[in-house]
Amino acid sequence: MNLNKEQLGCADCRAKACQSMKGNYPAFCPGQDLPEEVLSAAMKEYEDPQIRRVTIAAAETESENYCRMTRAEETMEFARKIGAKRIGIAHCVGLLEESGIMAKILRKNGFEVISISCKCGEQKKADVGISPACHNTGVNMCNPILQAKYLNSRKTDLNVLIGLCVGHDSLFYKYSEALVTTLVSKDRVLAHNPVGALYQADKYLHLI
Repeated sequence: MNLNKEQLGCADCRAKACQSMKGNYPAFCPGQDLPEEVLSAAMKEYEDPQIRRVTIAAAETESENYCRMTRAEETMEFARKIGAKRIGIAHCVGLLEESGIMAKILRKNGFEVISISCKCGEQKKADVGISPACHNTGVNMCNPILQAKYLNSRKTDLNVLIGLCVGHDSLFYKYSEALVTTLVSKDRVLAHNPVGALYQADKYLHLI
Protein backbone atom coordinates (compact mmCIF):
# COMPACT_ATOMS: atom_id res chain seq x y z
CA MET A 1 0.00 0.00 0.00
CA ASN A 2 1.52 3.29 -1.12
CA LEU A 3 0.73 6.15 1.26
CA ASN A 4 1.83 9.76 0.96
CA LYS A 5 3.10 11.95 3.80
CA GLU A 6 -0.37 13.34 4.54
CA GLN A 7 -1.72 9.81 5.05
CA LEU A 8 1.01 8.73 7.47
CA GLY A 9 1.08 9.46 11.18
CA CYS A 10 2.35 8.39 14.57
CA ALA A 11 0.91 4.90 14.21
CA ASP A 12 3.32 4.37 11.30
CA CYS A 13 6.40 5.49 13.28
CA ARG A 14 8.92 3.23 15.02
CA ALA A 15 11.50 5.89 15.93
CA LYS A 16 9.80 7.14 19.11
CA ALA A 17 11.91 10.26 18.78
CA CYS A 18 9.32 12.31 20.67
CA GLN A 19 9.88 10.03 23.67
CA SER A 20 13.66 9.71 23.49
CA MET A 21 14.20 13.28 22.23
CA LYS A 22 17.11 12.10 20.11
CA GLY A 23 15.88 13.98 17.09
CA ASN A 24 15.57 11.05 14.69
CA TYR A 25 12.17 12.10 13.45
CA PRO A 26 10.72 10.43 10.34
CA ALA A 27 9.95 12.68 7.40
CA PHE A 28 6.21 12.33 7.98
CA CYS A 29 6.32 13.13 11.73
CA PRO A 30 3.18 15.15 12.60
CA GLY A 31 5.02 16.75 15.51
CA GLN A 32 7.49 18.42 13.19
CA ASP A 33 4.75 20.01 11.13
CA LEU A 34 2.19 20.63 13.85
CA PRO A 35 -0.03 23.69 13.30
CA GLU A 36 0.93 26.20 15.97
CA GLU A 37 -2.69 27.08 16.65
CA VAL A 38 -3.50 23.43 17.37
CA LEU A 39 -0.57 23.05 19.78
CA SER A 40 -1.27 26.37 21.49
CA ALA A 41 -4.97 25.60 21.87
CA ALA A 42 -4.21 22.22 23.40
CA MET A 43 -1.61 23.54 25.85
CA LYS A 44 -3.86 26.41 26.90
CA GLU A 45 -6.39 23.88 28.22
CA TYR A 46 -3.85 22.77 30.85
CA GLU A 47 -4.04 26.25 32.40
CA ASP A 48 -7.47 25.33 33.75
CA PRO A 49 -6.88 24.34 37.41
CA GLN A 50 -9.17 21.30 37.22
CA ILE A 51 -7.58 20.04 34.00
CA ARG A 52 -4.11 20.57 35.44
CA ARG A 53 -5.06 18.67 38.61
CA VAL A 54 -6.30 15.69 36.58
CA THR A 55 -3.23 15.81 34.34
CA ILE A 56 -0.86 15.75 37.30
CA ALA A 57 -2.87 12.98 38.99
CA ALA A 58 -2.71 10.85 35.83
CA ALA A 59 1.05 11.35 35.51
CA GLU A 60 1.63 10.52 39.17
CA THR A 61 -0.54 7.41 38.93
CA GLU A 62 1.52 6.22 35.97
CA SER A 63 4.88 7.10 37.51
CA GLU A 64 4.25 5.63 40.94
CA ASN A 65 2.59 2.40 39.83
CA TYR A 66 3.98 1.58 36.37
CA CYS A 67 4.17 -2.22 35.97
CA ARG A 68 3.37 -2.60 39.67
CA MET A 69 -0.38 -2.15 39.95
CA THR A 70 -3.25 -3.65 37.99
CA ARG A 71 -5.55 -1.31 36.12
CA ALA A 72 -8.23 -1.80 38.79
CA GLU A 73 -5.77 -0.65 41.45
CA GLU A 74 -4.56 2.25 39.32
CA THR A 75 -8.17 3.35 38.84
CA MET A 76 -8.56 3.67 42.59
CA GLU A 77 -5.25 5.51 42.95
CA PHE A 78 -6.28 7.97 40.25
CA ALA A 79 -9.68 8.46 41.90
CA ARG A 80 -8.03 9.27 45.22
CA LYS A 81 -5.66 11.75 43.64
CA ILE A 82 -8.49 13.72 42.01
CA GLY A 83 -10.64 13.50 45.15
CA ALA A 84 -13.28 11.28 43.57
CA LYS A 85 -15.41 9.58 46.22
CA ARG A 86 -18.57 8.59 44.31
CA ILE A 87 -17.68 6.22 41.47
CA GLY A 88 -20.11 5.36 38.69
CA ILE A 89 -19.91 1.99 36.97
CA ALA A 90 -21.47 1.79 33.51
CA HIS A 91 -21.40 -1.83 32.45
CA CYS A 92 -22.65 -4.37 29.96
CA VAL A 93 -25.40 -6.60 31.34
CA GLY A 94 -23.23 -9.49 30.14
CA LEU A 95 -20.47 -8.49 32.56
CA LEU A 96 -22.55 -8.40 35.73
CA GLU A 97 -20.15 -10.68 37.59
CA GLU A 98 -17.09 -8.61 36.70
CA SER A 99 -18.92 -5.36 37.54
CA GLY A 100 -20.05 -6.78 40.87
CA ILE A 101 -16.48 -7.70 41.76
CA MET A 102 -15.24 -4.22 40.90
CA ALA A 103 -18.05 -2.68 42.96
CA LYS A 104 -16.99 -4.78 45.97
CA ILE A 105 -13.36 -3.77 45.49
CA LEU A 106 -14.25 -0.08 45.34
CA ARG A 107 -16.52 -0.24 48.38
CA LYS A 108 -13.93 -2.13 50.40
CA ASN A 109 -11.51 0.68 49.63
CA GLY A 110 -13.82 3.41 50.84
CA PHE A 111 -15.59 4.51 47.67
CA GLU A 112 -19.32 4.93 47.13
CA VAL A 113 -20.50 3.06 44.04
CA ILE A 114 -23.39 3.89 41.72
CA SER A 115 -23.86 1.31 38.97
CA ILE A 116 -26.12 0.92 35.95
CA SER A 117 -26.25 -1.71 33.21
CA CYS A 118 -26.77 -1.16 29.50
CA LYS A 119 -30.27 -2.70 29.46
CA CYS A 120 -31.63 -0.72 32.41
CA GLY A 121 -34.95 0.89 31.51
CA GLU A 122 -35.87 -1.92 29.10
CA GLN A 123 -36.36 0.11 25.94
CA LYS A 124 -37.03 -1.69 22.67
CA LYS A 125 -34.57 -1.55 19.77
CA ALA A 126 -37.46 -0.92 17.38
CA ASP A 127 -38.32 2.32 19.22
CA VAL A 128 -35.13 3.98 17.97
CA GLY A 129 -35.22 2.50 14.47
CA ILE A 130 -32.93 -0.50 14.99
CA SER A 131 -33.67 -3.25 12.48
CA PRO A 132 -35.34 -6.51 13.61
CA ALA A 133 -32.26 -8.18 12.14
CA CYS A 134 -30.48 -7.09 15.34
CA HIS A 135 -32.90 -9.03 17.55
CA ASN A 136 -30.54 -12.00 17.53
CA THR A 137 -28.89 -10.35 20.54
CA GLY A 138 -32.21 -9.44 22.17
CA VAL A 139 -35.13 -7.11 21.59
CA ASN A 140 -34.12 -4.55 24.23
CA MET A 141 -31.62 -1.91 23.23
CA CYS A 142 -28.37 -1.04 24.94
CA ASN A 143 -28.87 2.46 26.31
CA PRO A 144 -25.52 4.18 26.95
CA ILE A 145 -27.12 7.63 26.88
CA LEU A 146 -29.43 6.62 29.72
CA GLN A 147 -26.46 5.17 31.60
CA ALA A 148 -24.56 8.44 31.29
CA LYS A 149 -27.54 10.61 32.18
CA TYR A 150 -28.40 8.46 35.18
CA LEU A 151 -24.85 8.72 36.52
CA ASN A 152 -24.95 12.46 35.78
CA SER A 153 -28.11 12.70 37.90
CA ARG A 154 -26.36 10.90 40.76
CA LYS A 155 -23.45 13.35 40.58
CA THR A 156 -20.68 10.78 40.22
CA ASP A 157 -17.12 12.08 40.48
CA LEU A 158 -15.59 9.52 38.12
CA ASN A 159 -17.20 6.93 35.85
CA VAL A 160 -15.69 3.52 35.16
CA LEU A 161 -16.72 1.77 31.97
CA ILE A 162 -16.88 -2.03 31.99
CA GLY A 163 -17.47 -3.81 28.70
CA LEU A 164 -19.81 -1.57 26.74
CA CYS A 165 -20.06 -2.54 23.07
CA VAL A 166 -18.14 -0.71 20.37
CA GLY A 167 -20.12 2.44 19.59
CA HIS A 168 -22.16 2.27 22.76
CA ASP A 169 -19.00 3.24 24.62
CA SER A 170 -18.62 6.19 22.24
CA LEU A 171 -22.06 7.50 23.16
CA PHE A 172 -21.36 7.06 26.85
CA TYR A 173 -18.16 9.10 26.58
CA LYS A 174 -20.07 11.81 24.72
CA TYR A 175 -22.84 12.18 27.30
CA SER A 176 -21.00 11.60 30.58
CA GLU A 177 -20.46 14.78 32.55
CA ALA A 178 -17.87 13.17 34.82
CA LEU A 179 -14.49 11.98 33.64
CA VAL A 180 -14.54 8.42 32.27
CA THR A 181 -11.90 5.72 32.47
CA THR A 182 -12.25 2.30 30.87
CA LEU A 183 -11.56 -0.78 32.95
CA VAL A 184 -12.70 -3.43 30.44
CA SER A 185 -12.94 -3.19 26.65
CA LYS A 186 -15.35 -5.84 25.44
CA ASP A 187 -14.04 -8.54 23.09
CA ARG A 188 -16.00 -11.74 23.58
CA VAL A 189 -13.90 -13.63 21.04
CA LEU A 190 -10.63 -12.91 22.88
CA ALA A 191 -11.82 -12.97 26.52
CA HIS A 192 -11.92 -9.16 26.55
CA ASN A 193 -8.32 -8.86 25.42
CA PRO A 194 -8.70 -6.92 22.14
CA VAL A 195 -4.97 -6.35 21.76
CA GLY A 196 -4.65 -10.11 21.09
CA ALA A 197 -6.07 -9.49 17.62
CA LEU A 198 -3.26 -7.04 16.91
CA TYR A 199 -0.56 -9.49 17.96
CA GLN A 200 -2.00 -12.18 15.70
CA ALA A 201 -3.23 -9.89 12.90
CA ASP A 202 -0.92 -11.25 10.22
CA LYS A 203 -0.19 -14.78 11.45
CA TYR A 204 -3.60 -16.25 12.17
CA LEU A 205 -6.36 -13.72 11.77
CA HIS A 206 -5.22 -12.45 8.34
CA LEU A 207 -6.38 -8.93 9.12
CA ILE A 208 -3.38 -7.43 7.32
